[in-house]
Amino acid sequence: MAIRITVFVQEQLVPLEEEHDEHDRTARHFLALVDGKPVATARLLMQPDGSARIGRVAVLASCRGNGVGAALMRHVETMTAAPTIILDAQVQAMPFYASLGYTAIGEVFLEAGIAHRQMRKIRHV
Repeated sequence: MAIRITVFVQEQLVPLEEEHDEHDRTARHFLALVDGKPVATARLLMQPDGSARIGRVAVLASCRGNGVGAALMRHVETMTAAPTIILDAQVQAMPFYASLGYTAIGEVFLEAGIAHRQMRKIRHV
């Protein structure tokens, strides 16, 4: 949670009450370490339709651009057998997710005052 607070609440000014939600209790949480120190996090939720949803992907500023986020995403993806993975990407992060095989769907929407767009990856598992 400390990484999410640093990235979303402190850097992006998302209200704390919007950052922590009811899904945190049931999600599977992931933590990436570099030299034994936590630097990135993500969570995975199974959806009623059988798809998986990755969310709350956050990488500390000091570790962005060095492959930690991509490695974390690839690991999270291996932890579900769901053929479809969805996520709500901040518009500025869409190229990152596109590089991992995600395709934008739907329209841009605001979440916590930040422009997002849903993205989807269909896997042949």
